[in-house]
Amino acid sequence: MPEIYYSKAVNEALDEELSRDHNVVLIGEDIGKYGGAFGVTKGLWDKYGAERLWETPISENTITGIGVGAAMLGMRPVVEIMFMDFIALALDQLLNSASKLHYMYHGQVKVPMVLRTPGGAKGGYGPSHSQMLSSLLVGIPGLKVVAPSSAYQVKGMLKTAIRDDNPVVFIENKRLYPQKGFVPENDYTLPIDKAIVTSPGTDISVFCYSSMTPVCQAVKLALKPLGIDLEIVDLVSLQPLDRETIFASVRKTGKAIIVEEACLTGGVGAEVSALIAEHCLDSLEAPVMRVGAADTPIPSSLELEKFVLPQAEDIIQAVKRIRDYC
Repeated sequence: MPEIYYSKAVNEALDEELSRDHNVVLIGEDIGKYGGAFGVTKGLWDKYGAERLWETPISENTITGIGVGAAMLGMRPVVEIMFMDFIALALDQLLNSASKLHYMYHGQVKVPMVLRTPGGAKGGYGPSHSQMLSSLLVGIPGLKVVAPSSAYQVKGMLKTAIRDDNPVVFIENKRLYPQKGFVPENDYTLPIDKAIVTSPGTDISVFCYSSMTPVCQAVKLALKPLGIDLEIVDLVSLQPLDRETIFASVRKTGKAIIVEEACLTGGVGAEVSALIAEHCLDSLEAPVMRVGAADTPIPSSLELEKFVLPQAEDIIQAVKRIRDYC
């Protein structure tokens, strides 16, 4: 298998789906000749032209609304919101249209739309270009939310999302774009509703997603010589959560840490923690720990950004607190 960048894996998935299905169209700002803000759509304009790549003005609510309408008419639009921070401008279309129309019209319409957006911080982008806003999305019924952490995942899952008949918010991560991974050359898809035990372990279950998954993997390697064997579970699907995999891991280890780049309060970690408390209380040997970003806007300063965002040392400290408790 060739080793390619995460961003290239996204590009390949879009290319292959554009080629496979003439109903697939891309919609967004600067996605044509410019190739996208992060180069993800580079080369696709030359191959498919303006009929398949719809360049738009800066109006996220309008862009998303066009995607909803196109999906209702039988197309499979892939909408790009250039920075996840701007998804707030598209929330009305996601909350009151994309996620609900299938139910409001008793199944007579479908909204097979994907909304791609790069979330998270990337070295000094500042308060309005660095947020992981997963908590805004996971409470919207009718919406699927996916956050792949590797090149292999992002390609296979994006292809699945495009073929899905439901609206999917597909969270990429700016820090993952330049990371490499092995990706099959053949056509493949991956489920978008299943968590993945990326590294089995026996001592503590660590649940993570997106940019935090490689960080947690690195922490596992660092703690292995100390006799601490973490089980790393990549949530992947934030809505719906794969409860079966989560519960099985907690019942195996008896301990849980949830790690996310989003702010600690009201995040995916809070929901996972609540589910564990409701369904696995008898299995727990220690309190559930959460590691997330501080409840503050992301600073532009690189040093302050590191201070606000969860780091490997924060995860190690959570492991130590659990060990001390036991």
